[in-house]
Formats: sequence, structure tokens, C-alpha cells
Amino acid sequence: MTPTPVVESKPEGDDPDVMLLALRMRIRQQEILSELGVKALQGASFDQMLNDTARLTAEGLGAEFCKVLEHIPADNSLFVRAGVGWHPGIVGVASVEADLKSPAGFALRTGKPVISNHLENETRFKTPEILRQHGIHRAINVILQGDGKPFGVLEVDSRSEVKFSEKDIAFLQGSANILGMAIERERHDSRLAAALEHQKILLNEMNHRVKNSLAIVVGMLNIQSRDAADIEIKRYLDEAANRVAAIGKAHDQLSQSPNIQTMDIGNYVKAICADLDASVAHCTVSTQTEDGIEMETARAISIALIVNELITNAAKYAYKDRSPGHIWIKLFRSGERAVGISVRDEGIGLPEDFDPGKAKGLGMKLMSGLMRQLKADLVISRPAAGTQFLLTIPLENPDNT
Repeated sequence: MTPTPVVESKPEGDDPDVMLLALRMRIRQQEILSELGVKALQGASFDQMLNDTARLTAEGLGAEFCKVLEHIPADNSLFVRAGVGWHPGIVGVASVEADLKSPAGFALRTGKPVISNHLENETRFKTPEILRQHGIHRAINVILQGDGKPFGVLEVDSRSEVKFSEKDIAFLQGSANILGMAIERERHDSRLAAALEHQKILLNEMNHRVKNSLAIVVGMLNIQSRDAADIEIKRYLDEAANRVAAIGKAHDQLSQSPNIQTMDIGNYVKAICADLDASVAHCTVSTQTEDGIEMETARAISIALIVNELITNAAKYAYKDRSPGHIWIKLFRSGERAVGISVRDEGIGLPEDFDPGKAKGLGMKLMSGLMRQLKADLVISRPAAGTQFLLTIPLENPDNT
């Protein structure tokens, strides 16, 4: 349960333009949480997760500054582990007091989120020198949990006149929760390194736990989707749930396999498509895969996310206002060192000038980034009816061979 925030703010107004901007911001915040979730689940390095969380969280709140503060009990301080917007010599160097004298310390000690839109008039705590030096007037923060105990505080700061509100707490807490997963993973990895003889057993257990955690996340997203009144927000939540579920399937397979380094990409894609066939009510998803094609786990997860996006887009756009629809997926070995994947529909077809690399949607941006990462080749063909995406993907990263 999210603690009740200590708040000093005003609610959003009823002006239509203001409400539209607020809606756009909430949608962007959902995109950011989805992006951070994918990064965390794909196994981004801990430092990369810290930096990306700071950068994207500041963007989601329209603020200039964000910092990840790590609690150092021995010094009773909060160390600036990562951040964005700060002068040189702050990130990785500076600390603030971890007591009730600072906004972050106040949050850590009271266990509650804190919003202050008038730091210069605060009576609950003092404004840290770091904030004064940067001309900051507003702060919002939440506790960062990690493996059962607080890691520190995630704080966003601003010079602007736009006030933080209670609604911003939900987004900030979402970012903190995702980073908390990365913190937990980092701490698990440290313990695993000290117990190499038990590595496989512990990794299988971790995969099992991650799989269960992801199932909970998917369930929460589905509940939020059912309760969402806005169709656009509902769509974003559904797409986020599908992406998380696709990665959850990988951990499901890893928890049942003695080999954690590679997986059978055919079986994995087949499982993803079976879930999508059940969730896409107006389309039938038919899958034909070749068994025995082993691929590095991280590359397999990226392929699953690409297939998820292509099927989701076909159901959403190719068969828009048309029912029923049919989507065919075929996975096969392409030569000795590559795998081919075909996703085909018989829908309305793509515009002639369609370029996935220039698409503005989060799904296509994600897909384009994953294809670059995989060194994949894409051919789009337009048969008499519908569209076919044909990907050829090296089984191994060419840069490592």
C-alpha cells in the first residue's frame, strides 16, 4: 500500500486546455513507466537503470532535476547516487542529511511521500544547500524500497511555477517501484556472486519469483485498464500488460529449464502467441514454429517483444473496425546462423510511405530499437490483401563472433 503523502499543493484546474495538457502528461507518464519496466526486465545494468530512471522521471513530471539518493546508515546521510540537471560535482559526490532537516530525510524518517511547493516557506524541514544553489523552489519525493528495506529516496525538484500535485505521487511511486525491482535484482546478483556453487538453483528460484512478480504487475495493469474511463489510457495499459506478460513467459521457461543462458526461441514465441490469441478477441493468431532453435536468452526476449508489437499492431490497425481477423506467425531457421520470423495479416494494408523507423508510436519506436540491437533485417511486403513483416535475425550478435 502506498503511504499517505505529506502534501502541500493545489488541485489541477477545470480549464479545458489545462485538463488536456494534464491528460497528455498522464499518458506520457504511462509510456515512461512501460519503458522503464522493459529496461528493467531486459536486464539493463544497475547504473543504467539509475540514470534512466532519473532522466525519464524528471521528464514525466516536467521538471528540471531528479536525483536518486542512497541511504548510508553509517553516516546518517543520503548520497546522490544518480541524477539529472545538477551542476558538476553533485552526482556521485554530494550528500544530504538523512534526518528530518531535509525533504528527503523527512520522507525517509516518516515513511511517507512528501510534496513541498514552497521550500522557502517550509517549517517542516530546511532547504538543503544543494537545492538553494540550484534555485529550486519545489520538491517531491518517495521512498525507494529494495529487497525488504529502504534503499533511499527518489526525489524530483523544480524551479518552475508549475506545482506538484497528489496525482504526481502515483507516477513517482511507479518509477520508484520499478527501480526497486532493479535494486532487488542488484542485491540478489551480489549474493549470487558470493555463492557460485549454488548459482543455478538460485537463478531458477529468482526467475520463478520474477515470473510471479510479473504476473502480479500484469494483473494490476489489467485491473487499471478495466477501470479506466479514457479509451486512450486503457489502450496504453493493455499494451503495457502485453509487454510485461511477454517477458514473464521468458522467466517462466527459464524457471523450468536447467539452462539459463539460452532458450528454444520456437517454444517461447509459440507461448507468447498463444497468450495473444486468447487476449485479442476479434483476431485469430495462428503460429507455426520450428523447434530446436536455441538462442541467447536476452536476444530471445527482444524477439518476443518485437513479435508482440507486430501482432498487437496488426490486431489494432490492420483489422480496425473489421471482425473477425486472422494473423499468421511463422518462425524458421534461415541458414545456419539466423532465424526468420514472418508476421502476416489480410487487413487493410499499410500506407505506401510507411517507415517503422520514423513511426511516432511507442510500440514502433520500441520495435525499431530492438531490431537495431539485434542487427535484424526487415522486409515489408504488400500482398494482394494485407501486409507481411519478414525479419531475419542472427542467432548471435555479429559483434561477438
